[in-house]
Amino acid sequence: MDTDPDTVELFDSLDGQVALVTGANRGIGKRIAAELVGHGATVYAGVRDPESFDPPEDQRVLRLDVTDPTHAEAALDRIEDEQGRLDVLVNNAGVMDTREPLHEMPVDVIERTLTTNVQGPMVLTKYALPLLLQTDAPRVVNLSSGMGALEGMDGGAAAYRVSKAGINGLTAYLHGEYGPKLVANSVCPGWVRTDMGGESASRSVEKGAETPVWLARFRDGPGGKFWRDGEIISW
Repeated sequence: MDTDPDTVELFDSLDGQVALVTGANRGIGKRIAAELVGHGATVYAGVRDPESFDPPEDQRVLRLDVTDPTHAEAALDRIEDEQGRLDVLVNNAGVMDTREPLHEMPVDVIERTLTTNVQGPMVLTKYALPLLLQTDAPRVVNLSSGMGALEGMDGGAAAYRVSKAGINGLTAYLHGEYGPKLVANSVCPGWVRTDMGGESASRSVEKGAETPVWLARFRDGPGGKFWRDGEIISW
């Protein structure tokens, strides 16, 4: 990472810390969860369908459909009961069903995209905040996209673009409301070879997870920012 090291202090180990990663059954979320375990964290893997997910032995699985507020509340209740703390929330779960311009996009696609990509993380974060704010260095990492940058709204995938601008707005709000104690950041992982990104994408899952994991390890550092490859980028 090229960020000035004087502005960032990382935890050498996440031993004793607890992390929740949504959409942890595949792609970038799966990789983030595995790397956080590797750094010593107790990781809860949030997945919509636990029965279809064969979790690693070192992760704890939560049934968590982020579009269902009752799942969010129950997930945080379980973490509180079992761990009594939450240090890191990674809002990774997201969808991009179609790429039409707005006038061609079905209303149900708009609703599903905004509910999953904006409302879901916002509600989950609401329920996570009481636990997060009890810790010394709480972090929220929101998976966004360069397609959500306001200066890059150049057409196509209307609902997805607007939803990622919305998750950036949530990040800025969290920083304004709860920073600097809570360090909330958005990250663009780039075009990654996942089910969403497709096989022709230019980046590996490992590369896509690199900056989110780095942000999740902040002991101290900038909050309320939009990052790519360890560098702050424009909203």
